[in-house]
Amino acid sequence: QLLGFRTYIPPYSRARGLDLLRGANYASGAAGIRQETGSNLGAHTSMDEQVTNFGNTVQQLSRFFRGDNASLNSYLNKCIYYSGMASNDYLNNYFMTDFYSTNTQYTPQAFASVLLQEYARQLSQLHSLGARKVIVTAVGQIGCIPYELARFNGNNSRCNDKINNAILYFNSGLKQLVQNFNGGQLPGAKFVFLDFYQSSVDLAENGKSYGFDVIDKGCCGVGRNNGQITCLPLQQACENRSKYLFWDAFHPTELANILLAKASYSSQSYTYPINLQQLAML
Repeated sequence: QLLGFRTYIPPYSRARGLDLLRGANYASGAAGIRQETGSNLGAHTSMDEQVTNFGNTVQQLSRFFRGDNASLNSYLNKCIYYSGMASNDYLNNYFMTDFYSTNTQYTPQAFASVLLQEYARQLSQLHSLGARKVIVTAVGQIGCIPYELARFNGNNSRCNDKINNAILYFNSGLKQLVQNFNGGQLPGAKFVFLDFYQSSVDLAENGKSYGFDVIDKGCCGVGRNNGQITCLPLQQACENRSKYLFWDAFHPTELANILLAKASYSSQSYTYPINLQQLAML
């Protein structure tokens, strides 16, 4: 809305012809940077496949530009690309030890390093396909979501610090990656690091001032913290969702997302090195 879109951009699976000029959403539930991430939840489109789908989009767009590559590249360079990856690589891979062996294969530092190496390759591929203005997000405080709280028996901490500490290795590495890309590693690149981790800390710590009464339970869910099983079909949700930081076992409510969007768009509270409005104007 802040960027002037009247409605959501269409999903890639349904975007056809000139629709693609409005943009496309390549996202896929449970997908990760790593190919195997989320496979416990069924079929999905990994980051590698999402990048391939963007490549297919570029090929389709070239027809509208009648082979004029300079005009096509100029168009692609103005677009904004948003990539919110890695949370599933922790949730539905590294910390899901019943299904995955990465936890025994890698220390938290080594896993973050492997993730960043793969992610850097994928983002470089996006750049080679014409992407220049790219927003990448830090992983939020996963150790504090209702899903993890329902499974955590901590003595001194409300959240699972083991999970949060592991994520910090990835987040600091991602910020460094943004610096490297902007510093000449990817010519013409204008990457913005969006700090979901810090924003989730602030929303939880200052919940009352934002109107949140409940910061540790989902508005809709089952069991402890409404997080043991996420929101089910036909289930009764809480009466006033704007009082809840979390909608379900995993995701923030609409109000939490709007607060983050506004802060990221017009201030630099959670963006580096510029905010999203400045990125749009470049």
